[in-house]
Amino acid sequence: MLRRITPALLTVLVVSLGVAALAARPPQDTPRRTADFVVLAGVAGLRWEDVDPQRTPTLWRMAQEGSIGSLSVRSAHRPTCPVDGWLTLGAGSFAAWNGSRSPDGCPTAGVTVEQPDGIGANLPDQESVVQYNQQRLPWGALPGSLSESVRCSVAVGPGAAVAAARPFGRVDRYAPALPADPRTLLGACVLSIVDLGTVEGTDPETRAEEARAADAQLARVLAARPPRSLVLVAGISDTAQPSRLHVAVADGPGWERGWLTSASTGRDGYLQLVDLAPTALAALGRPMPERLFLGRPAVSTDGRPADLAEAIDAPADADREAAAQRDVSGVFFTVLAGVQVLLALGILPLLRRARPHAGPAGPTPVSGRILAVVELLLVAVALTVPAALLADAVPWWQGDHPGWIFAGVTALLVAAGTAAVRFAPGYAGTLGPLGAVAGLTTLVVGLDVLTGASLQLNGVVGYSALQGGRYSGLSTVGLGVFLAGALLAGGWLAQRVHRVWRPAVTVAVGGLAVVVVGSPYLGADPVGAIALTAGVSVAAVISAGGWLTISRLAWATMAALAVGIGFGVVDLRRPPAERGSLGRFLSALGDGTGGFTVHRSSTENFETLVNSPLTVLALTGGLLVWFALLQPWGGLMRLFGIYPAVRAALAGTVVAAVLGGLLDGAALDVMGAAAALVVPMAVLASLRVLGHAADRTRPVPGRFRVSGADDDSGSGGVGPTGGGDGPTGGGPLGAAHPRPISGPPSDAPPVAPVPDAPTERGVDADDPAEPTAGGSAVAPRQATRSSTEVAAS
Repeated sequence: MLRRITPALLTVLVVSLGVAALAARPPQDTPRRTADFVVLAGVAGLRWEDVDPQRTPTLWRMAQEGSIGSLSVRSAHRPTCPVDGWLTLGAGSFAAWNGSRSPDGCPTAGVTVEQPDGIGANLPDQESVVQYNQQRLPWGALPGSLSESVRCSVAVGPGAAVAAARPFGRVDRYAPALPADPRTLLGACVLSIVDLGTVEGTDPETRAEEARAADAQLARVLAARPPRSLVLVAGISDTAQPSRLHVAVADGPGWERGWLTSASTGRDGYLQLVDLAPTALAALGRPMPERLFLGRPAVSTDGRPADLAEAIDAPADADREAAAQRDVSGVFFTVLAGVQVLLALGILPLLRRARPHAGPAGPTPVSGRILAVVELLLVAVALTVPAALLADAVPWWQGDHPGWIFAGVTALLVAAGTAAVRFAPGYAGTLGPLGAVAGLTTLVVGLDVLTGASLQLNGVVGYSALQGGRYSGLSTVGLGVFLAGALLAGGWLAQRVHRVWRPAVTVAVGGLAVVVVGSPYLGADPVGAIALTAGVSVAAVISAGGWLTISRLAWATMAALAVGIGFGVVDLRRPPAERGSLGRFLSALGDGTGGFTVHRSSTENFETLVNSPLTVLALTGGLLVWFALLQPWGGLMRLFGIYPAVRAALAGTVVAAVLGGLLDGAALDVMGAAAALVVPMAVLASLRVLGHAADRTRPVPGRFRVSGADDDSGSGGVGPTGGGDGPTGGGPLGAAHPRPISGPPSDAPPVAPVPDAPTERGVDADDPAEPTAGGSAVAPRQATRSSTEVAAS
């Protein structure tokens, strides 16, 4: 009875942990009305390195008194050209200008602004721009949503006209440039948008001169600002490739001396271009078109250094790190994928020769020294991703050659981690390296998440603020290695206890991982938590033995759905401004706009699948496992039979990684990151199992056991013909079943005890679940070769 209800109890426990982790949200500052007027002043290309007391004294004083942050200028087009940035500002969503583009990616034709009455203006191209964004682009942006949310708006300059134009092209109030006295113009409407100019090029003198001109224009705006007004200054776009982070400053009542942040980033000091429109409406106390805005209102948070120079160093340094990360990240993953491919090719002959030959003649065994070196290489490769994450604790991007510095730091950390695993207690065991690497990886990534994920932001194996996809919590790569490490560590721990307790251990470790991944306080990845819930459920139900049956897969699917539905219901009950990504998607489904999200996700999956080096990692690992490790000579089936909890952990990792990647629009990236850890450890454990395939153990008095049998599980055999844990044992799906054998076959010679025979490594002698000699799950072997051995050799 207990065995039948165990899957249900485990499902309820995992679902409860998942929903509890996702439902709890940190308190957020509620945006409130702080101004009667809002002035949005944009300078295309303005970065923090352009700001200093001499060149830009007005902006410097404004930043001293107000709140500052790093602005990601992501739009629907990359790079974000000035016209794309202005259009995104007015849409409150990722938008882009249509028409032909030059080789640098920007539109070839300028914006046409007509002034038929001398008061307002008209953009004749606006109708085609709206159609392009609504029908051709996956974001469904509506240009002019910001101006449609107020009764009237003012635009100064052509860029501002693009932002202020209503969907049908009308600009309420327009001036090509600031008049001699701009007081009347800026006070005509509650919302004013001002184009202060452009800062472009790479020449320092040219940039300094253009920044000085923009600062002079800003001084005139501040002198003429209406009473009780909020002034927002933003580096509205890029002016050259590659993309950079830009200036964001807010000055007004309630915005004194803080960091700018928003719910869309979840990180102090960072906001997006799409956040500026909802910030303006929130400051004015106006309702927002939630269906149209992707951004969230910005707020001012405490913690900024009193010294402005020190405070500005933080966003300027973040910009340098993000720029260096973009250059180094692609090379790193390409090299890692290449190393994995070479390692997979080189490991094939070793797998063929790893198993000792039982007869008088056979292939020459592999040298023990070679195997030891290969094992260390496998450990080093598995630790490369966590070492690269930890390397971001060193400011490698500040050097003259950041790529080489990063490579050197990562290599040192890989060497240190490999040495720690090599000299860790239990390394000689079959599962010793696997447990150590999994635990070390989980510890590194978990501690980073628990301490604010500072190593993830702009890290080589993290996420970049320039991409605008994620700013806090776990990255795609971080999710892959963390879920793989947590599930493998849980499987390693579960294998060391009695089989009755293995599901509970798996759920305990996996449940904690779900909390870390999904909690908004920590990993902030609800999709990853839902996928990990499915993986933990799969691992739990097969950790005690047997294979993944239809009923067990159904339990895992139900658990993931229950977590998703439970969190979705909780999220939908929150106010629209406080909903997470899942709640916003379900709300979009309700009002008929969910198709945009589905289209974006499918597009992102395809682009990532084609362009990401992690796809190569995933495919290489899958091919190695399927065509080598899972073959009779590959050793993985034998490993699965001896250690069912490890088999369960690997199955759960595959389920969680595939689901997490597809649901999050990352295709095989999560699987590739997980494979970078899992595949080398699976190869190492398989080599060790094969190396001891011909070992004998002391027979249990009065009982003969089939090789690989688990004393209390009744699973018989580990090879293709083994009883419970092989693919054909115990039924069509390999379910475990008792297979007692009272003695050796009648046609086999008697088995003589071997008092001091070597045993297979991997399980401690005090393991209660494996009471054979030396704690191994290996059973006594006959002097002659078994049918399984003959087939395998």
